[in-house]
Amino acid sequence: MKASAPGKIILFGEHAVVYGRPALAVPVAQVHADAEVSDSSRAGIWINAPDIDLHAELNSLPSDHPLAAIIREFFPHPVSSPLCPSPNPSTSLRASFGRGDRGEGVEIKISSTIPVASGLGSGAAVSVALIRALSSFLHNPLSDEQISSMAFEIEKLHHGTPSGIDNTVITYARPVFFVKGQPIEIFKVGKPFTIMIADTGISAPTREAVGDVRKLWEADKEKWEKAFDEIGGIAKEARRRIENGEWELIGKLMNQNHELLKGMTVSSPELDRLVDAARSAGALGAKMSGGGRGGNMIALVNAVKAGIAADACISSGAKRVIITQIH
Repeated sequence: MKASAPGKIILFGEHAVVYGRPALAVPVAQVHADAEVSDSSRAGIWINAPDIDLHAELNSLPSDHPLAAIIREFFPHPVSSPLCPSPNPSTSLRASFGRGDRGEGVEIKISSTIPVASGLGSGAAVSVALIRALSSFLHNPLSDEQISSMAFEIEKLHHGTPSGIDNTVITYARPVFFVKGQPIEIFKVGKPFTIMIADTGISAPTREAVGDVRKLWEADKEKWEKAFDEIGGIAKEARRRIENGEWELIGKLMNQNHELLKGMTVSSPELDRLVDAARSAGALGAKMSGGGRGGNMIALVNAVKAGIAADACISSGAKRVIITQIH
């Protein structure tokens, strides 16, 4: 049984979303994670993920390994330390699947074209693809809500204090307006527009940046609550512009959002250089995206002139560029 999940990019609201402000995120279909689950002639549950050089039997992995934590929800095995809790212990997946007696002769293959620790949601995409493949393999496909909830629990292993936006937009594969703890809002794009994604090539685990922002907030909550409010306001206005088809007007909002993120110390010289290169090459706006300290820069570009901005970013150090249409 095979399943796939797209990457994602945050347009507005990163970091502030952890503190209850809204964020906008969209799927990026040009990159994706894929999982395949099948019966195997050899005993045990074997995981093959060549992108991360993982070739192992399930029981050899620690309980807090993200892939192992997912698989053990479907094929529980005794371990020496507590398993990752299910999203809702009262309705454990083990009970709903009723396949706890199985666990011999299963082959799991995982691959991904999404760069790791780059803000494109690689961890969440792998989780979503794997959960979908496993549930289909066991003839009990989960709803999008269940998949997103389970992937969120796994995100905690990746990021410590995740916002929930990655698992949400990747599971539903639609543009999402997200506020932590509130119902998901999938919004419509009034008129397609083009975003360029430029990768610094620098791996930047989200957990560290999120933790550093939390330290700033704890040291001066009044200051940073105001900053989060401003970012939240930008996200709300951007949604209105996008829904109305006024995408040309969101470039200024991207620039404002980037300056606020720089103040949080989550940008980097490499990201700032790509932002400047994109703007100089005609982009209507540009900002870092995701956790920061590396990863990706995004820019709003005219589709006809996107190649010019892409070349400028490559010349300024980008390791790769993706041009994607949001619709």
